[in-house]
Amino acid sequence: MNKTLCSEIYHVVRRIPRGRVATYGQIARIAKLGRRARFVGQALWSVPSGVAIPWHRVINAKGEISPRSYDDSHELQRHLLEAEGIEISLEGKIDLEKFRWRK
Repeated sequence: MNKTLCSEIYHVVRRIPRGRVATYGQIARIAKLGRRARFVGQALWSVPSGVAIPWHRVINAKGEISPRSYDDSHELQRHLLEAEGIEISLEGKIDLEKFRWRK
C-alpha cells in the first residue's frame, strides 16, 4: 500500500464527525483518488494497530455496512454506529440523506 495515499485517506476519515457516515467512494473523491473506492477499503482494512481512525463511519454506496467474510467486524461496526445515534434499518440500511457527512 502506498503510505502517502493511505495517510491522505486516514486524514479524510478522521474528519467525519461523530453521528455521520461517508461512503468509500466519497472518501476516494475527497482524497483526490477518483473512483478508487476499493483502495479506500483496503487502506482502512490495513490501519496499523494503535492508530485511531474512525473506520466504522465509512460504509458502501448502498448505505450498508460492507459484509466481511474474514471476521465479525461488521457487527462491531454496526454497534459503534448505533452508539453514535446512527439508525440502521432492519434491512441493514443507513439513510444517507439523513446521516451522510456533508463536507
